[in-house]
Amino acid sequence: MNGPYKPGTPCWVDLMVPDQQAAIDFYCDLFGWQGEIGPAEQGGYAVCTLKGKPVAGIMKAMNPDGTVPDPLPPTAWTTYLSTDSLDSTIKAVTDAHGTVMMGPMDVMDLGRMAVIADPTGAVVGLWQPGTFDGAGIVNEHGALIWNELTTGDLPAAAAFYSAILPVTTARSHMPGAEGYIEFKVDDRAVGGMMDLSKLPPGVPPHWQPYFHADDVDDLQAAAVRAGGTVLAPAFDMAAGRMAVLADPQGGAFSVITASAPDQPA
Repeated sequence: MNGPYKPGTPCWVDLMVPDQQAAIDFYCDLFGWQGEIGPAEQGGYAVCTLKGKPVAGIMKAMNPDGTVPDPLPPTAWTTYLSTDSLDSTIKAVTDAHGTVMMGPMDVMDLGRMAVIADPTGAVVGLWQPGTFDGAGIVNEHGALIWNELTTGDLPAAAAFYSAILPVTTARSHMPGAEGYIEFKVDDRAVGGMMDLSKLPPGVPPHWQPYFHADDVDDLQAAAVRAGGTVLAPAFDMAAGRMAVLADPQGGAFSVITASAPDQPA
């Protein structure tokens, strides 16, 4: 990626964990990233890179004043959607019955951010780029390839995101993916949405990142050797072969070897 993401497009992911160094070690070993704890003036935020380009952030779970929260929040990846006007998007969020959980706030000259919850309860970030656009490499092994919302109310979620950002929703035409909803920007699929009823009881609405893997089975085995867990073992599906994993601190993510869509004759 060599420029700003179009508004409505997932542009960045980061992880909040109790043990930041352990998470950095896990993901760098798994995906071939480079990363280290950042400077104190940035709250220690680690920008992990692949081939010298930013791919994801990892931060220690802490309150804005630097204290450790009690109880600790669950370890989770946050997806960020790009916007060219954070203030306008925040107003649209409140108008559409979403909740502003954090921000808006400036992140030095890098950009402006906020974290919101949609009306179905899923948490997502918003990012207005300054000098930092977001992920600098995507769709390669170890890099972000997809972001997916799982929610119990697909129509409400579709209406909300279309109200706050220039995105549309449409049912997927991919064979075997009937009922799957795509988020589109300028008629290009940039993310997906599926029904929460397809997951085990008790799983809350959430956004989840997918990272591309050259070999899902090998990566799944490596994650287990490093102390991770398998939430859904590697399986073949409409878009390729994928698995759902969790890091040793409980952060869930998906890995996929994506197959090219069938082209019309």
